[in-house]
Amino acid sequence: MTDALATTDRLFFEEFDRGRAEWLLREALAGCDDGELFLEYRENEAISLEDGRIRAASFDVSRGFGLRAVAGEAVGYAHAGELEEGALRRAATAVAAVRQGYAGSAAEPPRPTNRRLYSEANPLHDLSFEEKCALLLELDAHARSRDPRVRQVTASITGEWQAVQILRADGMRVADLRPLVRLQVQVVVEQDGRRESGSFGTGGRFGYRQILSRQAWQAAVEEALRQALVCLEALPAPAGEMEVVLGPGWPGILLHEAIGHGLEGDFNRKGTSAFAGLLGQRIAAPGVTVVDDGTIEGRRGSITVDDEGTPSSRTVLIEDGYLRGFLQDRQNARLMGVAPTGNGRRQSYAHAPMPRMTNTIMLAGAHDPQEIIASVKRGLYAVHFGGGQVDITSGKFVFQASEAYLVEGGRITAPVKGAMLIGHGPDALTKVSMIGHDSRMDPGIGTCGKNGQGVPVGVGQPTLKMTGLTVGGTALAA
Repeated sequence: MTDALATTDRLFFEEFDRGRAEWLLREALAGCDDGELFLEYRENEAISLEDGRIRAASFDVSRGFGLRAVAGEAVGYAHAGELEEGALRRAATAVAAVRQGYAGSAAEPPRPTNRRLYSEANPLHDLSFEEKCALLLELDAHARSRDPRVRQVTASITGEWQAVQILRADGMRVADLRPLVRLQVQVVVEQDGRRESGSFGTGGRFGYRQILSRQAWQAAVEEALRQALVCLEALPAPAGEMEVVLGPGWPGILLHEAIGHGLEGDFNRKGTSAFAGLLGQRIAAPGVTVVDDGTIEGRRGSITVDDEGTPSSRTVLIEDGYLRGFLQDRQNARLMGVAPTGNGRRQSYAHAPMPRMTNTIMLAGAHDPQEIIASVKRGLYAVHFGGGQVDITSGKFVFQASEAYLVEGGRITAPVKGAMLIGHGPDALTKVSMIGHDSRMDPGIGTCGKNGQGVPVGVGQPTLKMTGLTVGGTALAA
């Protein structure tokens, strides 16, 4: 953390006097319960290819601050895209209004940590712009050479390096340097006038070379092509209530959306979550254990410290079917009388932090995946998911399976297209009847939206069987 502080000091305090900033922060937060000055420097780049040409390329640098004052349930927040005393003084005047008529006591600061979950190096410097463009063109040629049915290839490389420093009124300073990279490939194939597509992405908090090695990008092409070719053979999905087997890894996005958001502290404190008031009660089938773990090295959703300066943690949300805890930032934790869990996250300096997931994972069970498939007389095996929607208050969700298969007589048979999984979050985990021993993380592509803010996240789960789930499709179930 010392190196991160030195790096961020150079980024933020060459022309911006730190002593004056700390004085203004103390003045603004006097009498408040909590708050911080969040400084951010970020470099972003994106390069995209389509039809054998580099179609777009961008590079952006942003820098700014966010100042927050917390008084009870009230929050004052102001931000600016410039680091200078006048802007901070105006922000301090604005947020100080939240303490009028309020006399609080300053909350204990976060505990310090020297843990590092990712390299501090800037991944945007790993390869030159010319090397990245040449790699995308080589990827395009390789994908087209793999099958004569390939009609279109699109691919993109995105990367960012975020440097943050968090200052508190008690004098504590915390810094973090966060790399993030991603490769995305989509392949369109055509056969007998029918066009289908497949896509695959991978990434995480590490350098470009991990996802842009020849082996890595060729594997991404192969997976995107495989999905597209499967879709060419897909039949209309059946509709009705049936047994559903979810594959390992990325299908955990259903867990993230249908269950995870409902376990965030703010929704439960305000009583708007479908899980509010159920702490300690059974909300899932026996054997279901769900954790949110921001401490996994190099994962997309991992953070050394959250955006309030609290070290990330492994939080048990559901244990053997019982609700054990919620995801907390500092404000909601204090108001609920519990400890923060390191889940106070924000999209950028222009946003106030709130409870957010990191890597949300269902832990492995005891069943062999083949045993799970063999137990299904007629049902659906969903391997990949596309878009979905969930209502936090009611818990109702709808998810589209982008790759799914019929299961008949205990065997995976024909691929199907257009399958939608429809359910109710609080009921969904009670329908889990078998849990595989093959727990796996997603490939590193998730972005979670909440209240207009997007943050990188991860998901994971083993193969699992759910009974009595509603499947929406275009063919009637037998």
